[in-house]
Amino acid sequence: MEKDLKEQLSHIAHTIRALSIDAIQKANSGHPGLPMGCAEFGAYLYGCVLQHHPKNPKFLNRDRFILSAGHGSMWLYSLLHLSGFDLSLEDITQFRQLHSKTPGHPELHMTAGVEATTGPLGQGIGNAAGQALGLKMLAAQFNTEKHAIFNSKVYCLAGDGCMMEGVSAEASSLAGHLRLNNLVLIYDANQICLDGPIEECLSENTKMRYEAYGWEVYETDGHDFDQLESVFTKLKQHQQKPTLIIMRTVIGKGSPHKEGTHKVHGSPLGEEEIILTKQRLGIEEKPFTVADSVRAFFADKLQQGKVLEEEWTKQFLLWKEENPEKSLRLEVMQNKTLPQDLEAMLQSLTLESPMAGRSASQAVIQFLAKKLPQLVGGSADLSCSDLTFMKEFPVITPSSFEGRNIKYGVREFAMGTIGIGLSETQLFLPFVGTFLTFSDYMRNSIRLAALSSSQVIYQFTHDSILLGEDGPTHQPVEHFMTLRAIPQLQVIRPADSHEVKMAWLAALKYKGPTAIILSRQNLPSLEGTKKSYAEGMGRGAYIVKQEKKKADYTLFATGSELSLALNVADALEKKGQDVRVVSMPCWELFKVQDEAYKNSILHAHPGKKVSLEAGISQGWHQWIGEDGITISIDSFGASAPQSALSEEFGFTVDQILHKLRQ
Repeated sequence: MEKDLKEQLSHIAHTIRALSIDAIQKANSGHPGLPMGCAEFGAYLYGCVLQHHPKNPKFLNRDRFILSAGHGSMWLYSLLHLSGFDLSLEDITQFRQLHSKTPGHPELHMTAGVEATTGPLGQGIGNAAGQALGLKMLAAQFNTEKHAIFNSKVYCLAGDGCMMEGVSAEASSLAGHLRLNNLVLIYDANQICLDGPIEECLSENTKMRYEAYGWEVYETDGHDFDQLESVFTKLKQHQQKPTLIIMRTVIGKGSPHKEGTHKVHGSPLGEEEIILTKQRLGIEEKPFTVADSVRAFFADKLQQGKVLEEEWTKQFLLWKEENPEKSLRLEVMQNKTLPQDLEAMLQSLTLESPMAGRSASQAVIQFLAKKLPQLVGGSADLSCSDLTFMKEFPVITPSSFEGRNIKYGVREFAMGTIGIGLSETQLFLPFVGTFLTFSDYMRNSIRLAALSSSQVIYQFTHDSILLGEDGPTHQPVEHFMTLRAIPQLQVIRPADSHEVKMAWLAALKYKGPTAIILSRQNLPSLEGTKKSYAEGMGRGAYIVKQEKKKADYTLFATGSELSLALNVADALEKKGQDVRVVSMPCWELFKVQDEAYKNSILHAHPGKKVSLEAGISQGWHQWIGEDGITISIDSFGASAPQSALSEEFGFTVDQILHKLRQ
């Protein structure tokens, strides 16, 4: 590398350090260790490697960068500001302040240039693998011999903590299997974690581990521009596999008394140490200072990015003219376009009765796959059981990315993070499947999907103890409520095939994640559910059996328990009681209804309120009141046939009547 360029990059690296420690000190909160230790790498990555245009952060063929070690966010914010993204110096000074563009950890949709919401360690690696997989699929679908409109790479920076979290192993294993040669993972191997030296908790050979996954591995000094240039030049010229760069750095580099120690990991340097650090590095002591030469360097880079996009756009327009069918499909995928008459088409879809919820959903998936080119699915080694496979489309393989089915293997957590990555390409609508009880494995990824409003659809099957003989290890009881506890996650438990159809419509309409919870056992088709989306599922809760005059009881039910509630209602009416039955498949949709509608369901002469759901009772009293009666399961299940379990846990008409003292 030329001497002048190295000197310029060194100046940029010191600017990254200065902005980071100034912002963290002003906030009196943050992690200066990574920004100081990775400053040279950041200068090189944003100064020499990334092919993007910061003035158009959604440029379709941009290189993408994900900071898996999200605690080092000031490193990223400094670089986004310097590179010309919509992040001002004033935004930098507001680090970690309320409603700022510079939150404590990077958040998608909040800061231009941030490609994923990260912070919980390791998940960014899965997000990066998902985006890389998505880009490979787009290249397979749309590139032609004349025009490669998708040929960008995904870069991800991870720390020691990311490498220790199990999700990184799952995601890296699958990325290696699929040979994602557009994925570059940089491991900031500074040998320090929050509690102290890494040797106190980790002694594995990471290089050998990743080689065993099928990755190419390089080792380099993260402070040496020549070494960085050597590695990244090779990757630009010819990358055959996903690549790990083990980058040796000194955490907190530049701090006279704290560099190389865990003391600089997660706490501000302190004013005196900042003065000494800036003096040692020859940095302007005035806070939040950026030299004109640094501004000029990135102004040139910004112009290069503009030219890059303009040249790509010329090729794209030629491609578009020569490939009208592909162009139309891409436009549909970009806009997430839904057919105007989709509800009518779903309503007319003929399904058998009785039918398991998972089987009804399988039929809906086959139908939607033909209508929605953006739909891509996968399962954690359960597609033959959770019924997520799209039968008319092939499986993604290491040598073919033209399919739309992904076999994730038994890697639920990675599946969740990769699903987010696919969604974050802004071109795919992913759904992923497993048994409901195994949603625990992927819970934190579901939470981050909700936090980042990523449109991912989860097909969770085998939804209660009524799955039968597999027993309590596989029988979910608390899972409805644990999922409902996640803000911005839409949770739907449909009662029959019609509600399954409308559940999918709800998921397609919602700009965020949706969990569709489905039965293994057959469910009868119910007359009362045959309503339009606006009158039924779209309301979240609606009346399926109206009382004749004034209800003595209102029965609220979800999923397989709705048909049971209707049977209980029939038995109560034979005893002279007037009964209302309410299907309540989606609490989240019900909560956003107007007060008049909610009152018509909950408070218009409802009589005694009763909930029926084969899960824990927690949460139901907000709807049925403190004096309401819950028909629930507040224990683990048991291994037995479905009929025996219904009897054992009180889910029969006679037992419910007894509990109601009728």
